[in-house]
Amino acid sequence: MSHAYYQLPNGRVAAIDSDCNFPPLHHALTEPNGLIAIGGDLSFNRLLSAYQQGIFPWFSDGEPIMWWSPNPRMVLFPNALKISNSLKKTLKNCPFEVRFNSDFRQVISACSQTLRESQPGTWITADIIDAYCKLHEAGYAISAECWLDNKLVGGCYGVKIGNMFYGESMFHHVTDASKVAFVKLVQKLKDEGVGLIDCQMKTAHLARFGAKEISRDDFIQQLSILIKNDYAS
Repeated sequence: MSHAYYQLPNGRVAAIDSDCNFPPLHHALTEPNGLIAIGGDLSFNRLLSAYQQGIFPWFSDGEPIMWWSPNPRMVLFPNALKISNSLKKTLKNCPFEVRFNSDFRQVISACSQTLRESQPGTWITADIIDAYCKLHEAGYAISAECWLDNKLVGGCYGVKIGNMFYGESMFHHVTDASKVAFVKLVQKLKDEGVGLIDCQMKTAHLARFGAKEISRDDFIQQLSILIKNDYAS
């Protein structure tokens, strides 16, 4: 099916609807951050199809759905995880109870309420929350959580397809809670055979954990191998 296009100042972007596939990845704009399509929906099948192609949704409330495939891509190889000395001390004397998937909706909702630098609102809209909860119910979206006195104080979530994990967001209400949840999740994913963790775009925070940039071609090549081992469905 041929695509209609939005004409933007830095190029044109495919306009998709619920029946339209994503365009080839090389059609993504170089800036900003690999925008590849606008429109479509957040259906279960659409989201799975997007992740399997290295595409993810990111948009603010009131905007159309926007789909991205950055080049380069920030990733973390589980074997390359770096843990600072201070965080090692926290992990050794961990004050938190770490759980997995005990309250996914609460985790993603808390992430939606976390303010980010240079980001006036949240991209985790009510529709995003509902869509990813459906992925969770099907076994694809997972959460790692830190609990203190039976209260959720930090966590992170993402999407796992086969031996590929796509990190999405994290939050904390207590110092180091999100970091502990992230480290415990990476260790769990490594034990389960996950070979690559998608971090999407470069941040100094993730770089401190050992994440680095690779080309989109390299990312897609590795992703296409890792997602084949899919037991969630």
